[in-house]
Amino acid sequence: MVRVKRGKLKTKKRKKLLKETKGYKWGRKSKKKMAREAFWHAMVHAYRGRKEKKRLQRRIWNIKINAALRAYGYKYSEFLHKMKEKNIKINRKMLAELAQNYSDVFNKLIKVIED
Repeated sequence: MVRVKRGKLKTKKRKKLLKETKGYKWGRKSKKKMAREAFWHAMVHAYRGRKEKKRLQRRIWNIKINAALRAYGYKYSEFLHKMKEKNIKINRKMLAELAQNYSDVFNKLIKVIED
């Protein structure tokens, strides 16, 4: 069997890992073993963070919609219930956008729901 020399591949792999962990504190930026562990944890936290970001964004949309509705004497839950009864299907992201930037359109939507 032919002997396999892995020096180049090993170095390349280590350099790639250390490039990813650039800027980390202490030995996690320069020692392979510590860098690998830190990188794995970072990827786990990054995944979780992306999910939390979506969750947080939806909460912000709800707050924006509710704040705009309070000026018209509505509550968020009542408004959504009436929208469902009228069979108006607009997602929360668009409702928040309308409430914040297009108040005239949002006002028309409220009038449609009141009728």
